[in-house]
Amino acid sequence: MKPVWKASLAALLLIGGIWAGSVMNITAEGAGVGSQPGTADDPVVTKSYVDQQIQKALQGGTGVTPTATVAPTATAIATQAPTATPNPANTSSNESVIVDVKPGQSLIASAGAEFIVRAGKAVVLSQDANGIADLTEGKDLGNGVSAPTNHLLSFPRDGRGIAVQEGQTLGLVVMVRGGYTLK
Repeated sequence: MKPVWKASLAALLLIGGIWAGSVMNITAEGAGVGSQPGTADDPVVTKSYVDQQIQKALQGGTGVTPTATVAPTATAIATQAPTATPNPANTSSNESVIVDVKPGQSLIASAGAEFIVRAGKAVVLSQDANGIADLTEGKDLGNGVSAPTNHLLSFPRDGRGIAVQEGQTLGLVVMVRGGYTLK
């Protein structure tokens, strides 16, 4: 076979393959594979329409409009009396409280409490060689070591805490989660 025939046959096969592929693509679009959003085959709907249809399906297909439930207003919530006042020494919730520690005072943690010193200079108080865990840096802080600000400090046992650093005239602002005692 001459090279001209080989080149002609290859070109014919290539053109035939392209033509067959385009024919297959056109028939596939008719089946919904390549439909454009927003056409009659694939309509675009809004969220409110979908929510309305879901409500109809949940109510058994009736055309009843669901009634809106009224949430309590901010004034109604504010006038409700709290169920219990938190006891700082035995706080068991996951709620954080802000504690102001004045110079000369110390903040002693219950087991499992977490402190974040937000303002001021603090030092660690511990009765033994093991101190408290600085979870932000991943290291142990021993007794008398400066506690860094904005670090999460974990207290594994009772009796450990923080105090205002000597010579500081301003106190500490500490965010506390868990039980504590202010001495």
